[in-house]
Amino acid sequence: MDIYTIIFLALAVFIFLRLRNVLGQRTGSERPPFDRAAARDMIPGKQDTNVVSMPGSVIDQAPTAPSADVVPPSDRWKGIAEPDSPLEHGLNAVFTQDSSFDANHFLSGAKGAYEMIVMAFANGDRRSLKDLLSSEVYESFEAAIKDREKNDLKTETRFVAIEKAELLGAEVRDHIAQITVKFVSQMISVTRDKAGAVVDGSPDKVADITDVWTFARDISSRDPNWKLVGTGNGL
Repeated sequence: MDIYTIIFLALAVFIFLRLRNVLGQRTGSERPPFDRAAARDMIPGKQDTNVVSMPGSVIDQAPTAPSADVVPPSDRWKGIAEPDSPLEHGLNAVFTQDSSFDANHFLSGAKGAYEMIVMAFANGDRRSLKDLLSSEVYESFEAAIKDREKNDLKTETRFVAIEKAELLGAEVRDHIAQITVKFVSQMISVTRDKAGAVVDGSPDKVADITDVWTFARDISSRDPNWKLVGTGNGL
């Protein structure tokens, strides 16, 4: 064995020992490689991005009782409900079963839903209405749309502002939360016939509108969507 062979063998042994120290040895208890794509698929409550979320906190699993309140109970509904009022008791009932519920966030979403529903109805957008309304309310809205189409009428609506949105009531029955909201808005709405003549409303006049709507959601379900279940005129 010549000197060069000995040098190469020594070098090979040295490299092997260095790699062994750096990489370690398999023991049979190693974890499999982390698969990011699989991990995303395993995220609880992963939703279809085409689903229209209704107002309220998105909950991807059945809510559990909170270990500690971040906001003191006495301040939880400050500016929303009077202490010891029926509304406060109703909101407490919702919060008890859904500790992620936030009234201000709900109101913000409810205003967005209100405008979406009014515009979808004016445009005869049945697909959007189906995502936002309960089956009973949808049937009522669709009947009005069909009657409008039958008479060759077209409605044009434009929001000027939503002046106010306030909670009027809340309750939970058999895991179904219902929250009633009063909306005070200003909008321009006009209905024209086939020839373009105005048959209702005005294209120039801003009308003051007050609506009382009730939204509902099964808070024992993983579905985060609230749907409109009742409509009424202002009080």
